[in-house]
Amino acid sequence: MTRGEGLKTIQKVARRPKIVVIGGGTGLSVMLRGLKEKPLDITAIVTVADDGGSSGILRNELNIPPPGDIRSVLTALADAEPLLTEVLRYRFHSGTGLAGHSLGNLMLAAMTDISGDFVTGVRQLSQVLAVRGRVLPAANRAIVLKAEMADGTIITGESMIPKAGQAIKRVFLEPADVEPLAEAVEAIEGADAILIGPGSLYTSIMPNLLVPKLAQAIVESEAVKLFVCNVMTQPGETDNYSVSDHLDAIHAHIGHHLFDYVIVNDGEIPPQVESKYAEMGSKAVHLDIDEVTKRGYEVIADRLVLFRTFLRHDAERLSHHIYKLVENWMIRKR
Repeated sequence: MTRGEGLKTIQKVARRPKIVVIGGGTGLSVMLRGLKEKPLDITAIVTVADDGGSSGILRNELNIPPPGDIRSVLTALADAEPLLTEVLRYRFHSGTGLAGHSLGNLMLAAMTDISGDFVTGVRQLSQVLAVRGRVLPAANRAIVLKAEMADGTIITGESMIPKAGQAIKRVFLEPADVEPLAEAVEAIEGADAILIGPGSLYTSIMPNLLVPKLAQAIVESEAVKLFVCNVMTQPGETDNYSVSDHLDAIHAHIGHHLFDYVIVNDGEIPPQVESKYAEMGSKAVHLDIDEVTKRGYEVIADRLVLFRTFLRHDAERLSHHIYKLVENWMIRKR
């Protein structure tokens, strides 16, 4: 081996693994706070199907993709001063036209107007916040999410689907052939690892996977593919779902066995916490490990939850498992 070849080998071994994280909602942001502390090259691909609250208002009035999930991910990955990220999360509680809006959403809307493009606005705000990694919308336009319920009723709008009071048969996009952001496809094609979840199964995760070329890129990728399952069921969306039910729903929509590993919580949830969630119609997602392994998935189970006001993934412990899986996968590939 020549000196130049040896240097290239060292550089290949030493480079940071490229990980693409796909989803939306609070769960994704919590996990990213842990992942950004690892030596990873992170690209977050975030849903643009949100139509509720501040995001829905800005989406409708300014004809831009909904900024809420993007803003949450930006602040999660930010290396800026804590006060700045706190300001971005600030939500106005009064004021005609301002009540309900977060300052971060308004800033993203302003950056879009200044730059003339939502993706450019996200990129520029990322620079201001010293974001560790890249944040990309799944598409450069808002997507309408629809659901067919168990009785055949069609519900329109991400925010309305969990309120329908019925089991979800399937969800789909309008338009069905929406084009993904080219940079998102390129990130998937160049990834060493692809991570999906946690987040609302039908309204945060599925909208990304239903973008045809995104799903195709994931299926064709040789990266290791990981699914982080939710800790609790979501009322009106995944009532009584087990871990295998989550995986079956994704398989039914995409038509492919998508994941190599499934990361799940097997830590005990205190009875008082279970009671609190039961009042909201939610319970722990049952780990039916035999069914999951029967489907060909490898399970990584650990105590992965913390409880403060709400149950959240233990970002540090979860990111440790993810990093070790990715690291070991890259060693095997060499």
